[in-house]
Amino acid sequence: MTTPSVLTAALSPAERAAYGRKARRRAPRSGHGRYRAADRRADPVDLLERQSGERVPELVPIRYGRMLESPFRFYRGAAAIMAADLAPLPTSGLQVQLCGDAHPLNFRLLASPERRLVFDINDFDETLPGPFEWDVKRLAAGFVIAARANGFTLDEQNRTVRACVRAYRERMREFAGMRTLDIWYAQEDADHLRHLLAAQGRGDVEHRLGDAAARARTRTHARAFAKLTRVTAEGRRITADPPLITPLRDLLTDPAEAGREEELRSVVDGYARTLPPERRHLLRHYRLVDMARKVVGVGSVGTRCWVLLLLGRDDDDPLLLQAKEASESVLAAHTGGERHDNQGRRVVTGQRLIQTTSDIFLGWTHVTGLDGKGRDFYVRQLWDWKGIARPETMGPDLLALFARLCGACLARAQARSGDPVALAAYLGRGDRFDRALAEFAQAYADQNGRDHAALAAASREGRITAAGT
Repeated sequence: MTTPSVLTAALSPAERAAYGRKARRRAPRSGHGRYRAADRRADPVDLLERQSGERVPELVPIRYGRMLESPFRFYRGAAAIMAADLAPLPTSGLQVQLCGDAHPLNFRLLASPERRLVFDINDFDETLPGPFEWDVKRLAAGFVIAARANGFTLDEQNRTVRACVRAYRERMREFAGMRTLDIWYAQEDADHLRHLLAAQGRGDVEHRLGDAAARARTRTHARAFAKLTRVTAEGRRITADPPLITPLRDLLTDPAEAGREEELRSVVDGYARTLPPERRHLLRHYRLVDMARKVVGVGSVGTRCWVLLLLGRDDDDPLLLQAKEASESVLAAHTGGERHDNQGRRVVTGQRLIQTTSDIFLGWTHVTGLDGKGRDFYVRQLWDWKGIARPETMGPDLLALFARLCGACLARAQARSGDPVALAAYLGRGDRFDRALAEFAQAYADQNGRDHAALAAASREGRITAAGT
């Protein structure tokens, strides 16, 4: 995968800054505030249905049911729709490795391999190189949608977005003055965030962060093991909770599923070969004892996702892995960039490039399914010290603070893969870009609301089938 920053690596800092300022001619900063649906805009329901055509049919209604719950939940599943809406807009041409789905709930507390809590991006299913502002716009619009759901005033909504984008811009300026390795090593761990809040006199939020960190540390593989498994006559096995968790043994009652166990064992064998030698050695200490299909997230519902239960020394020495199908990024049709021979590898490579620390069991593989189709997967641990934000519980001040953390985190991710000097020069010292993104976020939140209503109408008319869980 070619990293976008290679384009300016041979230039001096002054030349890189000039390159960034020149990009304003292609896409003036104030121009980012404009959003108008394309004249021939694709039907949003058609886009979702096209995605669903490649998914497990009986799970697709669950996806639609979750997206119908609220405009924010719809937004979480509508990355493909927004990618199509961003593509026709003028772009800066300043390339980074995009997350591809940078909505607010994809930022959370995570465990580093050293067992420290860090604040970072979590989901990389759509990662691909592209113009930096696409991620910033998705994050900004997400905060307006979340703020509207909480009943915030227009001023409070805009204040939240401007806080997010200002933090992104100011943090990028910091990275522009840092050494390359210092950028690579930069991270926001829980202790750093707590000290930052204390310095700002936000003891109330510092206490809340401490509670969130404590909860995240309880979300271990041991807790997942206790919650998702039970002791049977055959030993420890995954507990059924259909349709959200369906053990392989229950799927095998369907003749069409015969041979699925062999297919899934090949997932583990192939994936192991993508791990570094020392991690492969560690994995060999475990044996695969059970598998189950799992429904995950909102936008991912219907993709093939499996929980794999492995045991080490005995039945109380577990390793829970999640093998998730990786399809082509929703950005691919709009970037004209390189294509990938394995979409799981694309996800893993993008994650390692953007995240400060990644799961030690992160890997990928390719499997030919029972239907004869080849599918790519990426594999990681299930539940490992993850602290998930709850924007619906946040008042205006707290949501604005969370927005600042997300904006700064996104800047760090993009500074690793892009050129922070060029990006900082493009953004400038003033708030022109901040104000433009607040304007865009309001317009796109309106669009998202109309698309959510279109999906609801399609459900009422019987065009799609939605189900609750």
